[in-house]
Amino acid sequence: MPATILFDGECAFCEGAVRFIATRDGGRFRFGASQSPQAAALLATFGVTREAARSIILIEDGHIYLRSTASLKIASTLTAPWRWAAVLLWVPLPIRDAVYNLVAAVRRRIAGVSNACEIPPPEIRARMI
Repeated sequence: MPATILFDGECAFCEGAVRFIATRDGGRFRFGASQSPQAAALLATFGVTREAARSIILIEDGHIYLRSTASLKIASTLTAPWRWAAVLLWVPLPIRDAVYNLVAAVRRRIAGVSNACEIPPPEIRARMI
């Protein structure tokens, strides 16, 4: 199964992140809104609910990664200089997740709510679950 990124489909910041990743990942990831039935089924295989996750989620090689770990593992696969962010995986998890949670708390104020009617470009649409 290809690596999959689940994101908040109601968040313009998250959708922007998907566009950012998709242009720099060489086609490595599939994407899905965490609110979708397909995402719920995928999360259930790991015993995780969307409410429990409440973050960007990376599912790769039979493992599930949440919050800062997911973000940094995704960054590690992107083109330079973005992949260099992987060095932050050495920062203790509580500190990384505190910063992640701070950004997550204001993300809708930064970018707003998504236009649910927006259709992603074909190159991303082909990679959606």
